[in-house]
Amino acid sequence: MQRQGVYTIRENHPLAREIFRMVLMGDTEAITAPGQFVNIRVEGCYLRRPISVADWDGESITLIYKVVGQGTRRLSRMQPGEKLDLLVGLGNGYDLDCCGSAPVLLGGGVGAPPLFGLAKRLCRRGIIPTVLLGFGSAEEVFGEREFAALGCRVLIATADGSRGKKGFATDLLADLETGYDYFYTCGPEGMLRAVYDACGCDGQLSFEERMGCGFGACMGCSCRTKYGTKRICKDGPVLKKEEVVW
Repeated sequence: MQRQGVYTIRENHPLAREIFRMVLMGDTEAITAPGQFVNIRVEGCYLRRPISVADWDGESITLIYKVVGQGTRRLSRMQPGEKLDLLVGLGNGYDLDCCGSAPVLLGGGVGAPPLFGLAKRLCRRGIIPTVLLGFGSAEEVFGEREFAALGCRVLIATADGSRGKKGFATDLLADLETGYDYFYTCGPEGMLRAVYDACGCDGQLSFEERMGCGFGACMGCSCRTKYGTKRICKDGPVLKKEEVVW
């Protein structure tokens, strides 16, 4: 149910090093599942910028993004009251009906934001997930208090050991005292592969890919799965473990 609209910035401020939180006011009816994304038109940039939805309600969309280039740098300088043209309700998000009774959520860097919306909706169902978050350093850590406020147990790992356990999100699996029967993850491909290999149970993985259109027309983000070719922007970005081909 893709829609295009103009949204007004309510908030736009830093959370951690090069990480920003933006809240946009506007129509959210097209967002139906955590893990979906929006595609933002940024003045001066040819292609829209795809950013995962961290959370949403009846009137606002929350995005958490990292400044990695010209487009996101321009976004980071925008002020409340300014407007953005968005394509909303893109992609297929996480399926909550497969979550088991004790799911674990693993997020790497800016792969963490869509897991917040997922955790929030799992908690509403009475299913409290364990959340494992991996970052490069302590300066990059965000989201810990927000996940904890939902009631989730949250463990942190940093690659340089400056916060939490030294290592990656997958290294935190060994610190779980109780088992888990399903996983959800989002992050860079190397992390997704590590989660795929480390978790013996079923799960869902959200993939990142360079996108041209964001809604399946250009075929630029096609990938091979066990069930044929799929487009990350339209058939994903969430794929189930059993269909992934590395």
